[in-house]
This record gives sequence, C-alpha cells and structure tokens, in this order.
Amino acid sequence: MGSISTTASRFASAPYIPPDAIFALTAEYLADSFPKKVNLGQGAYRDSKAQPWVLPSVARSRQLIIDKGLQHEYLPILGLAQFREKAAELALGPQSYAANRNKIATCQTLSGTGALHLAGRILASCQPAASSRKVYIPEPTWSNHHLVFSTLGFDCQTFRYYDPAAKTLDMDSYRATLDAADPGSIVVLHACAHNPTGLDPTPAQWREIGAIMKQRGLFPLFDAAYLGFNSGDLDQDAFAIRHFVTELELEAAVCLSFAKNMGLYELTWMGVSVGERVGCLVLATASADIAVNSQSLLESLQRSEISNPPAFGARIAAGILADEGLRGLWAEDLKTMSGRIQSMRRALHEGLVRNAAPGNWDHLLRQSGMFGFLGLSAGAVKTLKEKHHIYMAGNSRISIAGLNADNVAYVARSIAKVLEDEK
Repeated sequence: MGSISTTASRFASAPYIPPDAIFALTAEYLADSFPKKVNLGQGAYRDSKAQPWVLPSVARSRQLIIDKGLQHEYLPILGLAQFREKAAELALGPQSYAANRNKIATCQTLSGTGALHLAGRILASCQPAASSRKVYIPEPTWSNHHLVFSTLGFDCQTFRYYDPAAKTLDMDSYRATLDAADPGSIVVLHACAHNPTGLDPTPAQWREIGAIMKQRGLFPLFDAAYLGFNSGDLDQDAFAIRHFVTELELEAAVCLSFAKNMGLYELTWMGVSVGERVGCLVLATASADIAVNSQSLLESLQRSEISNPPAFGARIAAGILADEGLRGLWAEDLKTMSGRIQSMRRALHEGLVRNAAPGNWDHLLRQSGMFGFLGLSAGAVKTLKEKHHIYMAGNSRISIAGLNADNVAYVARSIAKVLEDEK
C-alpha cells in the first residue's frame, strides 16, 4: 500500500495549535520526580493530603444507585428530568423556581463547558444578525470563554475586570463597559468565585451591574461553576443569579457545573475510569410560550451534537438534590471543602508575611473561592517551577486547593525567596 500524499491532504491547511496551558502544566507536574513538588495549576479540589476527595454525599448517592441495579439505557435528549428540575431550583431558589417554572427551559449538558457552548448555540440561533452577537468577557477570565464563543462566531469583546495596581475589582471599567455596550449584547458574568482573580462584586455592586444591564438591554450569561463551593453557602453564592432573574425580572442563561461543588470530575470505580461530568443550562425566559419553544430548540441543538447526555453523573447529582438527607450531607461537604480552602488561604498569607515576601499580600484575603491571584511576574512563575518545582498558571493564578499543611510553608518560603532575588 502506498503512502498518502500530504500535498493532496484535505487537512493540509490545519494550523498547529499549542496544547492547553493548564493541561500541559499538569503533564509537566506529573513527569517531575522531585519529592516536594507542588501542583497549584489545575482547579480540582484536593484534601489535606493532596488527594482527590470523594464527597460523602456523592459516595452515598452512588451507592444507592448501585444498590438499585445499574442499567445502561439512553437518557432523553434533554437529559434526566429530575436532575434538570432540581438544578434549576438550586440556581433560582425554591420559591422563585416554583413561581417561574413555566418560563424556564433546561437541558442537561457536559458540565459547565457544555452548558456554555449550548448557550452560545441557542443565542446564535435566536440572534443571527452580526450586530447582535457581541459577547463582553471580563479580562482576565477563564481561557475557555474566548475559545467557546469565538468558535461559535461571536465577536468577543474584553473589558478590564481587574485592577493590577490596586489588586481589586475595577468597577469604574465595569460601569464604563456596560454603559457603552450595544443593546442586545451578551455579558459573561462569573456568578461567584471569579476565575482567575477570586474577586467578586459585593451584593451592592451586583445590584448596580444588574440595574445598568437592565437599563441598557444587555443579556446576562452566568458561568456558575462554584455554587456552594465558594463560600459554603449555596444561597449566598447564588445571590447574583437570583437578583437578576427574580428581582430584576431579566431573561438570563445560567450555565451550571457540578464538577467542583460535587467533585464530579471523573470516577475511578473497580479500576476503571468513568467520565461523569455533568452540568445544566437553565434559561430564564419572558413567557411560557417562549420557554416551550426555547426548550424544543435546545433539544434539537443537543441532538445534533451529542444526541443525548451520559446518565451516571446526573443520577448521582439528582439523588443528592432530591433527597433531604443527602442534601443536608452535601451542605456539610461544601462547608468542609470551602473551609479547608479558606484556612489554606490564610495560612499562605501568614507564611508570606512571616517570610517578609516583598509587597503587600492582603489581596489574598480579599479573594475567595478555589483560586488565588498572586500578581507575580512571568519570570517569577518560571523560576518557581524550574527551581522550586511549584507549578502554577503563567498569570500566577494558583489553586488554593493544592495547598495543605505539608506544603504551604514551603510554597510561602519559595515565593518569598524568588521575589527577594528579583529585587
């Protein structure tokens, strides 16, 4: 058999795209044989021994499913109905969901990324004109936001969210961007635990943002990957979503992920890895008729892409959300995770101060959620990896969950030394 001619290849014009930075960083970490190496890159929860943690509520829900007998059957195209209902109720709150459920459209997705992509698909389908396809994305943000919306043909506009000098949220830039945005534009909003800065608007600032968006006719798209995981309190973390939908009566898209707050990244069971990433897209619409039509369009779009979503993770999540006992156990799990992260945030701050790391580190205490935004130079990040085997994103975002009692002092000393050497 002769070789295929590369000059005739249909794919000859395909560009080389570098690997995703965070996944490439994780691969470097795994290949490192240094015994004291520290992974602060990938945003996945780790316990006090740097190990993945199966939430007790998840373990119990999973066991109940197994006890009933595992089945391998298709879900409906839109996903597991009980999961979709309970996920929407979680985001909006029981009272608001009950009052507005006939105006809600939902679809189970492949975690938060799938929810964002499906939201982009339906928004593009309903607003085909180029002038109505601007998406305003905070800078900095999770890198996949730009990738998802740009590949769907949206005009991605960035605005300054973070003030690097003050190391805080830049509300002046936020206001100016919203005031100048074209009516009908989409604005990506981190519901809580902003990635990567860990800085969220206060309730008063959320009210101001919402008021401007309503007055300007802008569409809110919430990336809600950390509800309950951020503060340990689901109601507190869902404040912005509920204010926009219930109080301001705005249409909105809410992209839910249960990867972080239920630890549903991947399951290793009986020696086999089983993907179980689960999310949900919740659309709050203006009327019951629009909700029915929107849900039918979601079903068609889902059918064209993945046909129907996987079942196991959705059944685990639905079991937790629908059972009062498991829901209470999950609430304790959320406090465990958020509490450990908060304690490590304080420990890192104390270590940096104790080691006289140049600069003021109080911004770490103003941040919340899984991530800390250190504000280091690219050179410092590189030195920390090469000389101290501490791995973090190139913009010095760290996963606080990667810290524990055995490594936090080492990380603080190393950062202090690198910064002192830079002076």
